[in-house]
Amino acid sequence: MDSLRKVDIEMPNRVTVLGSMNVDTTYQIERMPQPGETLATTNKSSAAGGKGANQAVAAVRAGATTAFIGKVGKDSSGEFMIESLNENNIDTTNISVDPLVGTGSAAIMLDANGQNSILVYGGANHKLSPADIENAAETIKNSDFLVSQFETPQDATLAAFKIAKENDVLTVLNPAPASEIDHELLKYTDLIIPNETESELLTGIKITDEASMLETAAHFKKLGAKNLIITIGSKGAFYVHEDEYEMVPAFKVKAVDTTAAGDTFIGALTSQLKTDFSNLKDALVYAQRSSSITVQGLGAMPSIPTYDEVMAASRK
Repeated sequence: MDSLRKVDIEMPNRVTVLGSMNVDTTYQIERMPQPGETLATTNKSSAAGGKGANQAVAAVRAGATTAFIGKVGKDSSGEFMIESLNENNIDTTNISVDPLVGTGSAAIMLDANGQNSILVYGGANHKLSPADIENAAETIKNSDFLVSQFETPQDATLAAFKIAKENDVLTVLNPAPASEIDHELLKYTDLIIPNETESELLTGIKITDEASMLETAAHFKKLGAKNLIITIGSKGAFYVHEDEYEMVPAFKVKAVDTTAAGDTFIGALTSQLKTDFSNLKDALVYAQRSSSITVQGLGAMPSIPTYDEVMAASRK
C-alpha cells in the first residue's frame, strides 16, 4: 500500500456540493431481516446525513473551503440540517426552504458486520430546481470543483454543470443511487465516480477485472465523461485518467459502519485533488485513508475525519 504523503496545495480547494440533506436514523441489528420477519434493534441513533451533506462535510474537514446547494422543508429537521452544516463551517447561503414538503430522511439498518441497507425519503431534496441553481450561479462560478449525486433531480445537476463548464469549474458526478442517466449530463462531467454496482447498472458491464474496468472507462468517455474512478469497497479504487490507470488498494480495517464510506471518499478526494489532476493518485490514497477511518466509527457524519486525524492515522 502506498504511504500517505501530505498533498501540497497552496490554497485550499473551493468545493461546492450540490446534493441531498437527510436526517439519518440508524437502527443497529444483528443481521438483516427476512421478508415478513420482525427483528428487535440493539440501538437507535439519529444524525445529520444525506450523500450531499456527507460529501460536503468530508471536503471541509479535509481542508477545503466548502459551499452547499440544496433544499430542505420548513420543519425542525430542516433547521437541524442547516445548523449541522453551519457548525462545520460550510456556506449554507444557497440552501432554500420548501414550505410544502418535509426535509429528507433516511432509515438505516446496520448489521453486526457493519453492512447496511438504507431506505430514503427524498422530500425537499426532490424539489431542487434549475431556478434554484440559477440563484446559486455565483457560488458555482467561484468554485474549483462542483460535486453532485443522484439524490436530487438531474435537471438541476445539468443546469449546475453547464454553469460550471462555462466558467472552467471541474465537475464531479457521483451517480448514486444508480438510476437512468441523462447522457447530456455526461458531456459536462469531468470525473465520474460510481461504485462497482452503480457502474454495472449504468453501463451493463460487470466489473470483474482490469479489462472490464477499462471497458467501463471507454464507455463513459464515449458519452463525454472524461475521467473515471470506480470504488470497489474494501478492495480499493480503480482510476483512469488520460492514458494512466491503476488499482489502488484500500487500507485494511475492521468496519463498524460503512454508511458514509463512499461519501467520505468523494469529499476527501475533491479537497485534495489539483485541478490539473497531476496529484490524482496521492489524492486518491488520501481519500482511501479518510474513508477507512470513517467506517471504523458509528454514524455517517460524526465519523468523518479531519485532515489532521487522517495524517495522524497515516503515521501509525
